[in-house]
Amino acid sequence: MTVLFVLAMFLVFALVDWVLTRRKAAVEETAAEAAPVRDGEYVYGFHLPNRLRYHPGHGWALRERKNVMRVGMSDFAARLAGRIDAVELPKPGQWVRQGQRAWKLFRQGQTAEMVSPMEGEVLEINTEVLKDPSLPRRDPYGEGWLMTMHVPDEEGTARNLIPRDLIRGWMENVAERLYARQPDLAGAVAADPGRPVDDLAEALPEVNWRQLTKEFFL
Repeated sequence: MTVLFVLAMFLVFALVDWVLTRRKAAVEETAAEAAPVRDGEYVYGFHLPNRLRYHPGHGWALRERKNVMRVGMSDFAARLAGRIDAVELPKPGQWVRQGQRAWKLFRQGQTAEMVSPMEGEVLEINTEVLKDPSLPRRDPYGEGWLMTMHVPDEEGTARNLIPRDLIRGWMENVAERLYARQPDLAGAVAADPGRPVDDLAEALPEVNWRQLTKEFFL
């Protein structure tokens, strides 16, 4: 009887330890995924964190936990949009399709639209961005995030994002297209060696801002 009791207690402790270990691992995984994004590389001066996935329309997505993604606009998009006056985001509960126009940017009476990198239901929007539209330009991967989404088909939507091994080449092509508009643009917009200024449109005053963003934001 004593042996059975000892075995039962051993199994109970083993089960408790297994549950606590799994819970700790899940918490650590979630914390790691939701941690601020400061890593990555710079391509033509534009920041591209490694942990993010990118859409050709210059939106990014970061997995916070299973079926929940945080979404925002890339460093390139934020600098191209420049000093915007306001941002309009979809409402929580709204279903947004991948590649669908999802949010609007307003600048000096003109409007630009960006497409969603993911497909799913909007869970939360960053109300701080509504109050301070400069946040995406100042911190596109941190405080300037735009919304979180419930994405039922993570694997399916990920197929339409830029493959990780092609991200650098994609960004090089995008930057070269922009700089081809004006040969001296790359040097003219550098705030320091290698880093563009935070309002690229100001360096192209002869170009219509709405048309410029439409070209790159798809």
